[in-house]
Amino acid sequence: MQPFTGPDLVALGWFVAVWVAYAAAMEWSNYGRGGLNWQMDLYREVWMRRMLEREMRMVDMQIMAALQNGTAFFASTSLIAIGGSLTLLRSAEDVLTVMSSMPLGIATTRMQWEAKVIGLAVIFVYAFFKFAWSYRLFNYVAIMFGATPLAADKDSPEAATHVVRTARLFTSAGRHFNRGQRAFFFALAYLGWFISPWVFMVTTAAAAFVMWGRQFGSDARRALLCE
Repeated sequence: MQPFTGPDLVALGWFVAVWVAYAAAMEWSNYGRGGLNWQMDLYREVWMRRMLEREMRMVDMQIMAALQNGTAFFASTSLIAIGGSLTLLRSAEDVLTVMSSMPLGIATTRMQWEAKVIGLAVIFVYAFFKFAWSYRLFNYVAIMFGATPLAADKDSPEAATHVVRTARLFTSAGRHFNRGQRAFFFALAYLGWFISPWVFMVTTAAAAFVMWGRQFGSDARRALLCE
């Protein structure tokens, strides 16, 4: 017995295509260079150059600690979400009974429900790995902070190379954090599939539209560009 209908497969293909297309546009296309994430990548390098000029760098380490704590929070949230997904998988019969009595009258088989829940858990597992790796990279950046040359040596070739290395590592940490958050947004869109494949397609497009708007049409981006 095939677990999904034709519309389900179309909606799932649409979901994957939108996710991949959005990620590719943001990370690998020239258009993505105008986004908010790319603007912040530029300021990471500015930060490293400013830090190189300072004798006292406690404030920089405090900011780094705040970034690490935020990443740790999202990694922990991912684990909780994974646990919630597995709970839904174990309580399939009870959940299906409740859903069948709802006004929407959502009809689904146990096989479909379990497959959808497993897909949701996979998204959260992906998010956890991204946040966990981002946290590890932030730890590496903190080590690079500690290895930063003294302000008296800021004009040395070693200092210039260190700034570039640290900024690149910092950018990589931010990129993986962004991927984890992107997975969270698409996980919310994925919930539309539990209602119907058509709702799933709409929520997928809506999630991409919201994220795209924040990258290119938000007041935060206008503030950075002084528009």
